[in-house]
Amino acid sequence: MSKIQRALLSVSDKTGLVDLARTLMAAGVELLSTGGTAKAIRDAGLPVKDISEHTGFPEMLDGRVKTLHPLVHGGLLYLRGNAEHERTVAEHGIAPIDLVVVNLYPFEATVAKPGVTLHDAIENIDIGGPSMLRSAAKNHGSVTVIVDPADYTLVAEQIRTSGDTTLELRQKLAAKVYARTAAYDAAIAAHLSREFTPATEHVPVLSVGAPLVQPLRYGENPHQRAALYGKFGEYFSQLHGKELSYNNILDLTAAAALIAEFPANDPTLAILKHTNPCGVGRGSSLREAWDRAYATDRQAPFGGIIAVNQALDLNCAKAIAEIFSEVIVAPDFTPDALALLQQKKNLRLLKVLKHPGKASPFDLRSVGAESFLWQERDLHSTTAADLKVVTRRAPTATELEALLFGWHVVKHVKSNAIVYANNQQTLGIGAGQMSRVDSSRIAVWKAGEAGLSLRDSVVCSDAFFPFPDGLIAAAEAGATAAIQPGGSMRDAEVIRAADERNIAMVFTGHRHFRH
Repeated sequence: MSKIQRALLSVSDKTGLVDLARTLMAAGVELLSTGGTAKAIRDAGLPVKDISEHTGFPEMLDGRVKTLHPLVHGGLLYLRGNAEHERTVAEHGIAPIDLVVVNLYPFEATVAKPGVTLHDAIENIDIGGPSMLRSAAKNHGSVTVIVDPADYTLVAEQIRTSGDTTLELRQKLAAKVYARTAAYDAAIAAHLSREFTPATEHVPVLSVGAPLVQPLRYGENPHQRAALYGKFGEYFSQLHGKELSYNNILDLTAAAALIAEFPANDPTLAILKHTNPCGVGRGSSLREAWDRAYATDRQAPFGGIIAVNQALDLNCAKAIAEIFSEVIVAPDFTPDALALLQQKKNLRLLKVLKHPGKASPFDLRSVGAESFLWQERDLHSTTAADLKVVTRRAPTATELEALLFGWHVVKHVKSNAIVYANNQQTLGIGAGQMSRVDSSRIAVWKAGEAGLSLRDSVVCSDAFFPFPDGLIAAAEAGATAAIQPGGSMRDAEVIRAADERNIAMVFTGHRHFRH
């Protein structure tokens, strides 16, 4: 086994740099470096050779050209033990570079800043770094490459022990490099596509790069492997409980998106199961909101997901603690509520750091066959000013409040979706049926099971009523007002049926299908 003779270090993130450099120096490794990295190593009292001294060529063009040189890439790429390669590098005075430590200009962090300019974004596109990483990773049979400071310790330990690294480790590090450069290029492509592609056009290539957050025990079912990728930790912080499952993450993100529909000064609580709300309530306090949400369905919440739009207090926490829940999502928890809920070892508590629903302007879904569906995220929010009264009778102020409340909920119910509500709580929810009438029947049945009256309720439909039968069924159940998008060929028939029953109906002009 040959030993590492020479290392090139050029990093923007200097975490752990000096400790690694000390280990390399102790192992007799010559250190090459650039700019701020070289300065950090020198400031620690360690010897380091500038890359310009190694290549005999100065850094130029504001540092854009410094490592793009045959003495660098030749030293990385030549095949050790290949007679022709050995003759070539000897002829041209190319010394081996056996270890590369590089992390890239912070492009993703730069473009995430509000108001970032195109100039700043382009200046943070790294050229030399990815080139060195790819060269070293390609020749991983001989060259060790590190792109992540988290790998310094393991590499340092192997070098201390033997002077070199194992092929197995070099293979893993090489694969990690290509994953990182692919994600880096994807981030650049995505940003520049947004900058340069007209809003009316689609980008020609969809590029997505997301780092591994954590492996998951399994997917939707135990026989399916699963993992979480992306920036989940920027939006949620787990304060307590077991590791999150695949289904937990689906449910809690759906819950967070729903509860974000309601302003923080309006105490609101939602209970979800399998990404569908089974009860939403609001009141003068979260405890009152809980009582109303839970009243919608006292069976489905067992093992459910609870989301609130205010800091969860002790009074509400005590009520929630009386049943088994999988996850509670909140913008915060009061200390006494947190202490109480942490006594339940199987309950996961998550704090929302940023609203996840508005983090990305698009949805992406795999449809198999190595294909993806892309769409803009449904972030449309309806206000009273958006509504068009289409019946002889306009809704009363109380009905209007109930219609808007229910409309915010039905937007998050799987289609076909029907929600019965008053201005404080959901009364019955029907989700995901092949027929809108069936969804309505289920919602009526659920209300009856919960002992809730639908008299003077409102009915909310995520899409238009294609026939009058759905509206008629709602009226017979006790609804006095309806909200729907409108747009059916039979709108006139549906409106006539509403007028005949003194139903006030409004059109939103926006459908909220959710498949």
